[in-house]
Amino acid sequence: MAANKIAKGVMEEVQKWGAMKQTGVSLLYMMEFGSRPTPRNLLISAQFLHKELPVRIARRAIELDSLPYGLSNKPAVLKVRDWYLDSFRDLRSFPDIKDKNDEFEFTQMIKMIKVRHNNVVPTMALGVQQLKKDLNPKMDYNDLDEIHQFLDRFYMSRIGIRMLIGQHVALHDPNPPPDCVGYIHTKMSPVEVARSASEDARSICLREYGSSPDINIYGDPNFTFPYVPTHLHLMVFELVKNSLRAVQERFMDSDKVAPPIRIIVADGLEDVTIKVSDEGGGIPRSGLPKIFTYLYSTAKNPLDEQPEIDFETATTMAGYGYGLPISRLYAKYFGGDLQIISMEGYGTDAYLHLSRLGDSEEPLP
Repeated sequence: MAANKIAKGVMEEVQKWGAMKQTGVSLLYMMEFGSRPTPRNLLISAQFLHKELPVRIARRAIELDSLPYGLSNKPAVLKVRDWYLDSFRDLRSFPDIKDKNDEFEFTQMIKMIKVRHNNVVPTMALGVQQLKKDLNPKMDYNDLDEIHQFLDRFYMSRIGIRMLIGQHVALHDPNPPPDCVGYIHTKMSPVEVARSASEDARSICLREYGSSPDINIYGDPNFTFPYVPTHLHLMVFELVKNSLRAVQERFMDSDKVAPPIRIIVADGLEDVTIKVSDEGGGIPRSGLPKIFTYLYSTAKNPLDEQPEIDFETATTMAGYGYGLPISRLYAKYFGGDLQIISMEGYGTDAYLHLSRLGDSEEPLP
């Protein structure tokens, strides 16, 4: 569908579905429901997604078509909008799911939809960059608050869509790893995930700078709680990577030994909190509000160099400025949060709060 204008009939259908109510699910519900992946439960799950996904996707397609400052007309954003419309069509043209065969076919289709949307984040980033080139460089980014809020809603919704599809697909695994229910690990050790994410971040630091500060982790490795390890890995990786970069750049030409990054894992009754502390010089207070915006990055978008990369697997030390705001959305998705406290001239502490109870419903923008 190369045309910028959407066929009237399609748009009417999208408007109709976009006006319907979304249904949120909690981590706890996904875990309990998925713990018995019987053919009947898989059928119920597929029927739910058949109704739910078009509503969520339609909402995003409508928003993608009505963004301020002409963002909707940027080539990269049109591309994303067309992916959403194609997925909406695929879902709506799929007949009612009545038996095991229908459910199998449906699962194959939503797998394809998830792949189609792999590069949404960097492609949207490219669209925002295309917009920034047109705007007055003196424009205050506070004026672009509308775009920032749209991207928060858009990416939060994407996390939910990918979680629902991924969870449904993973429940078909005939030999799931022990203690895993789809994407959810019922006995996840935050210390172990933090260790693995730190090692990944450290190897990237070594690759880019030739050396890396040490990372010390404090907490009980035997403590576990139910969570999605891929989400936690992504968040801790991002925080540790930022800390390593700050310390490395601060001590690169110094004869002092670079101080280690400290990770502390605390288990409270309501929250599990992971603190990542560095002595990388901190962020000035005036710069703190900017670290969570999508429109502020000193880094280059890797898509400028290689347009076909997969965001989920590609990483550079600086990324393209989306790591923190997207990590905060992952934290909030299951009822947590991410806070950054900084001491300019010394270092930064990031507090990642994860809800231990898992009973909060998805935030549905």
